[in-house]
Amino acid sequence: MARRTVIGVDSSTTSCKAVAWDRSGRAVAEGRAGHPTSNPRPGWYEQDAELWWAGLCSALDQLFWDISPSQVEALCISNQRETVVALDGEGVPLRPAILWLDERCRSQLEFIARTIEPERLHRTTGKPLCKVPALPKLLWIAQVEPEIFVKSRKFLEAHAFLVQRLTGRYRTSLACADPLGLIDMHSGGWALELIQEFGFRQDQFPELTKPGEIIGSVTASAASRTGLPEGLPVIAGAGDGQCAGLGAGITGADAAYLNLGTAVIGGLYSNAYRTDLSYRTLYAAVPDSYYLETVIKGGVFTVAWFAEKFASGLNDSECSSSVEQLLEGRARGVPAGSEGLLLVPYWLSALNPFWDPNASGSMIGWSGAHGPEHFYRAILEGIAFEQRLAVEHVLNSGVEDFEEYRVVGGGSRSPLWCQIFADIGGRPVVSLTSPEATALGAGMLAATGAGWFADCRKAAAAMATPGERWVPDSENSEIYERIYGEVYRSLFPTIRPLIDRLGEINRNRGSAR
Repeated sequence: MARRTVIGVDSSTTSCKAVAWDRSGRAVAEGRAGHPTSNPRPGWYEQDAELWWAGLCSALDQLFWDISPSQVEALCISNQRETVVALDGEGVPLRPAILWLDERCRSQLEFIARTIEPERLHRTTGKPLCKVPALPKLLWIAQVEPEIFVKSRKFLEAHAFLVQRLTGRYRTSLACADPLGLIDMHSGGWALELIQEFGFRQDQFPELTKPGEIIGSVTASAASRTGLPEGLPVIAGAGDGQCAGLGAGITGADAAYLNLGTAVIGGLYSNAYRTDLSYRTLYAAVPDSYYLETVIKGGVFTVAWFAEKFASGLNDSECSSSVEQLLEGRARGVPAGSEGLLLVPYWLSALNPFWDPNASGSMIGWSGAHGPEHFYRAILEGIAFEQRLAVEHVLNSGVEDFEEYRVVGGGSRSPLWCQIFADIGGRPVVSLTSPEATALGAGMLAATGAGWFADCRKAAAAMATPGERWVPDSENSEIYERIYGEVYRSLFPTIRPLIDRLGEINRNRGSAR
C-alpha cells in the first residue's frame, strides 16, 4: 500500500523546499530549487516573484521522482515574511518583490511617524515602527514609483502569491499576512483604518483564512505545471518563523524556538495578545495563540558575509570543505571569549530591544594575535550574546520564563554554535531529528487540514522528534557571564551616539555628491 503523505513547502529567501511527510513526521521525499536575490543598490534587496512559482514547480517535480502524486492528501506553504510584491490586474508582477531585509525606506518611517502615533501602530499590529514590515515598503512604492502604485491591483506576500497560482484565488493565511504589519491583531482582520489612512484600498489585499484551514484546491492548469493532483486541498499556512516554531513543537510556554537562519528568530509562546518594545507579536501557527518574537536580522547572513568577503581564500581547489566548515573547525580551538574579541551583530540594523534603523555592527578588542577563526567565533558568540540580551528584555516585561531552546534552521547544523547558545543563554539547546523545521511545521498544518489530527497541537506532538541536546558548560558559562554582565550588556548603548554620528557623516557625504 502506498504511504499517505502531505507536502510542506518552505518558500524561503534563498530557495523553495518541498517535503513530503508521513504521519510520524518522517520525510518521505524532498525537492528543492534555489532562487537568487538581487542587490541593485546598497541596502536594497529584491527578488523576481516569478522565481517563487518556478521554484515551487521545480521542487515538486523533484519530489515526485520518489513518490507518486496520488500519495499526497494536502499541501501547505510557509513563506519568507514581510516580503511584498505588487501585481497588475492579470496577476503579473509590476516590479521585483521588495524583501524583508530591504533597507531603503528610511524616509517612509518618518512619514509613518508623522501620520499616526507609533504607539498606536504598535498596539494595533503588534509591530513596533521599523523597516521590516511591508507598510514602509508599500509606501516607498507609492511615493517613489507612483506609476507602479497606480497600476497595482494586488499587494501580496509570497504565500498569497503561490496560493493564487495554485488555486486561482486571492486568499492568504492570517499568520502569513500578519508579518506585513497591516493586520488588526484585536479583530483578526485587515487594519482598515491604517489601510485607508495610507492611501491603500482593502480590495488590494487578499482574503484572510486561519492557519490549518482549507484555503482552496489545485486547479487544472496548476496541476499541469506542478504535477499535483487536480482538486488537491491547499491548506492555509504561516510565515516561516511561525511554522518553524510549530515544527519545533512550540505549542506551550515550556520551551522557546530559536531559528538560526538568514536572520536569527527567537520565539516564546503566549495564549494572550500582548505588546512590548522588547519583542514583536505575531499570530502563531496554532490558531488563536501568539508568538512573541525577537529578531537579529544579521544571523547566518553575517556568517556568510564574513566567509565570502574575508575568508574565501581559506578554501582551495584541493579541499572539499566549505569556507564555513573550515572556519568552524578552526574556531573550535579558540577559547570561549575569542581571546578578547567581542562583536555586536547589527550588520542589518537593530530591531528589539533598541529599534534603531541607524545601528550598525561593531567589534572591540582587536590585537595582532587574532585571525579569521577568532572573528568567526566572535560572530557566533556575538549573536548568542544578543539573543540573551533580547530574552532578558522579554522576561523583564513580565513574560513567563521557559526551560529550553528548540533550535532549527541552517545554523542548527553547527554543534559549536548550539553549544555557544547553551553556554551563553544558560539553558539547554535541543535540535530536531529533521533539519527542515519550517517545512515540517507546514506539513503539520497540512496534516491537520487533511484530517489526520484533530488540531495542530496533536500534529506537533506526533510529528516533532527531539534530536541532540547541548547543556551549558559551567566553565565556559562563567566566562561568558562576566563578558555579558560587565561588557556586552552596556556596549551598544555606550557607543550608540558615536555610531549615529558616524552614520550621519557618511549619509551627508553621500548626499553631497
